Amino acid sequence: MKYYFMLICLLIISVSQLYAQNNFEKKWLTAFENSNYLSTANYEESIAYFKQLADYSEYAEMKEFGISPQGRKLYYLVVSKNKLFSPEEIREKNLPVVFVQNGIHSGEIEGKDACMLMLREILVEKTKIEMIENTILVIIPILNVDGHERSSRYNRINQNGPEEMGWRTTSQNYNLNRDYMKADAPEMQAWLKLYNSWLPEIFIDTHTTDGLDYQYTITYLVSNHINVPPVIKRIVDEKLLPAFTKSVEEEGFLIAPYVWTRGREVEKGIVDWIPGPRFSNGYAEIQNRIGLLIETHMLKPYKERVYSTKALIEGVIKNVNENSDEFVSVMNEADEYIINRYRNNRDSLTLSYDLSDEKYVDFLFKAVKLEYDSSYITGSKVRRYTGEPYDAVVPFYNEFNPKVKAALPEAYVIPKEYSEIAERLKLHGVKVTALTEDDEMTVEKISFTNVKFGNRPYENRFIPSFKYISSEEKVKVSAGSYLVIPDNKNIKVIANLLEPDGEDSFIKWGMLNQIFERKEYFEDYSMEPIAQQMLIDNPKLKEEFEKLLTEDKEFAQSPYRRLQFFYERSPYSDEKQNVYPILRVIEF
Repeated sequence: MKYYFMLICLLIISVSQLYAQNNFEKKWLTAFENSNYLSTANYEESIAYFKQLADYSEYAEMKEFGISPQGRKLYYLVVSKNKLFSPEEIREKNLPVVFVQNGIHSGEIEGKDACMLMLREILVEKTKIEMIENTILVIIPILNVDGHERSSRYNRINQNGPEEMGWRTTSQNYNLNRDYMKADAPEMQAWLKLYNSWLPEIFIDTHTTDGLDYQYTITYLVSNHINVPPVIKRIVDEKLLPAFTKSVEEEGFLIAPYVWTRGREVEKGIVDWIPGPRFSNGYAEIQNRIGLLIETHMLKPYKERVYSTKALIEGVIKNVNENSDEFVSVMNEADEYIINRYRNNRDSLTLSYDLSDEKYVDFLFKAVKLEYDSSYITGSKVRRYTGEPYDAVVPFYNEFNPKVKAALPEAYVIPKEYSEIAERLKLHGVKVTALTEDDEMTVEKISFTNVKFGNRPYENRFIPSFKYISSEEKVKVSAGSYLVIPDNKNIKVIANLLEPDGEDSFIKWGMLNQIFERKEYFEDYSMEPIAQQMLIDNPKLKEEFEKLLTEDKEFAQSPYRRLQFFYERSPYSDEKQNVYPILRVIEF
């Protein structure tokens, strides 16, 4: 009898364990796995899964950092074996942070599913718990949450799955991966606060590419060019890049640098790229941090794209974990390098770069055969990829030269009426100080000429092009004006936003277009007698006017332009039109 009782107990235990195991499997299987690797979870299901991870594990916390225009919450997950979940605590312990962002273009969503699988192995199965011994993870499941829910099987014509995918832009039609500097979108404003509170050692942004066909499942763009401090380039080249390349290849996937071609055919060469700071990895670079862009290949099966993304992210985390002290030290050195280089000597700071047309290395590129077919639809030849693989040695252009430089002033002054500019700077972690009393300063004042605009908006803004001249003046700066001193680790951020030559400066993004608008006008009967007197009083002005009449036929035939010539040179014209309101301080 006792034997049967024990047998029944063992049977009950076995059934209970089997039930618990099945329950466990069902609970932790993702929508990606349950669909035979063909689909991805919606926003609610995705967030619920990440919350489930946080609820289950003492090593994870789920936090909110904003809200989308359509009212969806923005979340991030902090993973810490040390149970430290705030940036302040982590900085005290000198632990490196790997920040992974998914779904900025939410049709390109492999990173979200990859992170679900990776975190389950770390936090639930604990088969990879050692990955976070010395490293903190900050993971955004989905950044563009509204775009994620504009889901359809027709959203990305060039992409092979998932079955339904989100939209590229936000519900306000912003491309967030052009918004890092101007920060128009509420999602980006929230992101900037989050990023600059953590300031991670490595920032990873996950994407899916468009473009040509090739054999590689995944490509990358990483901070290892002349635009980053030498200590960052060294650790990327010597440790990080080899580590994540090996991790991907060990999982059976082909990996290569991000592929751009010089022409439509790869044999003409492939080119590298230094992204501007409007882009995610370019933004990390001007913050003196490592930016890593992941681009899986859109024609590869979704399952391969997810698992190759997972392998790459894991390769990064493992390498940082193994060299945690060094990564923290390198970022501190990078900050000091930037401060020491520009604080005292005001050397020219490079704002943009040109790719060298002369220097290249040979690269064994794993291509796919391309043919051209005649098309009745297009009336021309159309590319067709046959799927046939072949290898080609092609030139890889990967060296850069400085293109545009700026010599830094002692400080910048932003008038108090332009407080929005000051607030945007604060989002970037820039220190902005309001003057408490009037002050006299020697400044460089910039005036714009040849101002032109595109004929259509770009990212909700009309982008100006211009030339400019500058003059030195002694001015009284009013109390309440904002002072920005480029003497800290944010030097590159400040210069790129406030220098007119910065490709992503506030002025280049059309955020100060009102200064180009004329608001006062003249009547001919008022201006003509004044012009007559100006000719009498100023012989040089008369000479300039008559020269224009001779050399510019359109000017000579336009009564309005002839009067405008005098109006612009009279005391009645607007002295602030086309003048940059932000002053470059030469001397306090």
